[in-house]
Amino acid sequence: MDWKNLPGGGGGIEDRRGSGGIPGGGIAVGGVGGLIIALIAMFFGIDPGAILGDGSQPQTQSQSQTQNQSQGGPATDEDYQFVDRILTSANGVWGGIFKQAGRTYTPARLVLYTRGTQGGCGVANSAVGPFYCPLDNKVYIDTAFFATMQRQLGGGGDFAYSYVLAHEIGHHVQNELGIADQVEREQRSARSEAQANQASVRLELQADCFAGVWGNRVGDQAKITQADVQEAIRTAQAIGDDNLQRQAAGRVVPDSFTHGSSQQRIKWFTTGFQTGDPNKCDTFNQNYNQL
Repeated sequence: MDWKNLPGGGGGIEDRRGSGGIPGGGIAVGGVGGLIIALIAMFFGIDPGAILGDGSQPQTQSQSQTQNQSQGGPATDEDYQFVDRILTSANGVWGGIFKQAGRTYTPARLVLYTRGTQGGCGVANSAVGPFYCPLDNKVYIDTAFFATMQRQLGGGGDFAYSYVLAHEIGHHVQNELGIADQVEREQRSARSEAQANQASVRLELQADCFAGVWGNRVGDQAKITQADVQEAIRTAQAIGDDNLQRQAAGRVVPDSFTHGSSQQRIKWFTTGFQTGDPNKCDTFNQNYNQL
């Protein structure tokens, strides 16, 4: 893909890189943020309990004053420019979709950091990878994660990285629509852990579909090729719950899925990408076994 063809300079990025960071400690999360962090923990073979903390006092170091775009001026490094263009284009796509539906869209914001930072959902460190915090409407990412994708997922590429970012922005869209709150209520009232997990799977698959919708809407402008699409598909396959469980434990437990199987993730990303229609992303009104 030619991401440099996408619009940039939309604002909304807080560049906290080089601000000292928080090398360790737990993560206090709520709502969707907790679900996403649990995924990343499993994604890297990390015990989610270790990431979320065991109640012990985290060790931190002093954090410099947040350095954002307005304070320090626009960054010119390629990582910043890449993330800026994905965020700006995604906010533009969803702003247009909301406007057509007679709704108002509040653009997502994004925090770039190194090692660790403090956010609305608590302390984040680079081990958890990208995630969305619904409490402050921000996506958090240490761009070193892109290199980790290549090493630990056996793949990468600009569109694969874009898919990851667009998925997290998809969670922001769900937050804007009230879907995230609905899922959280369903999970609180669930009769079993398996039922709560099913609600999480529906949420994550919809975010995959929303990522595909963004890809469809910018496909011509960014010159997205079939090879680019295959990058995203390989990533979706790699982070399917069945694949992750098979690698980690040698067996698959479908009732414990929280993000969907490889096949499901590919299906819903592809649905969004092929149609460009968010109305085709309704994962909540289908029989669970047919997702």
